[in-house]
Amino acid sequence: MKEGWCLRVPKTSGEEKRRELLKEGLLDTCLVPRTDGDDLLLPLREPRQGCERELFEELPERADLPRHDLIGGIAVILDPGSEGADLLLRSRPSIHTVLFPEGPVEGEFRTRRFVVAAGEPTMKTRYTEYGLRFEIDLSEAYFSPRLSGERQRVLALMDERERVLDMFAGVGPFAITLAGRAGVVYAADINPGAVSLMIENISLNRVKNVLPILADAARLAGVLPRGFDRVVMNLPFGAVKFLDTALDLCRPGGTIHLYAMVGEEGALTPILRDKGCRIIGERVVHTYSPSEWLAVYDLKVG
Repeated sequence: MKEGWCLRVPKTSGEEKRRELLKEGLLDTCLVPRTDGDDLLLPLREPRQGCERELFEELPERADLPRHDLIGGIAVILDPGSEGADLLLRSRPSIHTVLFPEGPVEGEFRTRRFVVAAGEPTMKTRYTEYGLRFEIDLSEAYFSPRLSGERQRVLALMDERERVLDMFAGVGPFAITLAGRAGVVYAADINPGAVSLMIENISLNRVKNVLPILADAARLAGVLPRGFDRVVMNLPFGAVKFLDTALDLCRPGGTIHLYAMVGEEGALTPILRDKGCRIIGERVVHTYSPSEWLAVYDLKVG
């Protein structure tokens, strides 16, 4: 055990504060955070206002944690064949389960199969993002925390009272985030499990202007009113084939955010221009493999 400076925060906001300290370079990653009643103690590299001294367990020297995504209390290992699940479980008291994906996201409902590598045998957790809370069940619906920055970016681009369509809403992270500025958000998904979780998350966050819809995105033009100000298309391996539907539903001058896996810059530019879209932005969101990355195309309609 080693004594060090730490910041005491409520467990409910612990993971968000941990990420903030890590980004600022203040989190001491050589010590293991620990719980104390309803609080989480986050070790610091140096003292700051409101900190205190506590004892912490030290991580083994040169402890190399496997690459992972953290979804609430679940860590999903990203590299096939990587070791260190037990070490990852011990690295943060907030982690209760370490999962390893057995394959890619697949099927009409976009789900993924996992094996429990360490910790509790569960696929369920609660995830917090910028003050919003989401119930997650990875056995029912895919979820990625790696788009949290994108959700805030799109929110910042919006005008007040916009009419928004989220064509592949999943458990609702985009829809519920954008609801903070939108007049109304129509949130569609073909996966009943995802829509059920979305309804739960709408209630959890007391959001009144998100309308959940269980529907195939290809059929939305036949059931929804046209004239949306903004359309979100977060289906990285298939969004392009639904672009005609998005163009039909978005008003002239409206904006479409299309997320797609690409292997080179401008890979979709000819297709998008042929559809009559004006590309106002293209940016890399994150890498997927050495030869592919997730890109977002911001499109102006008409």
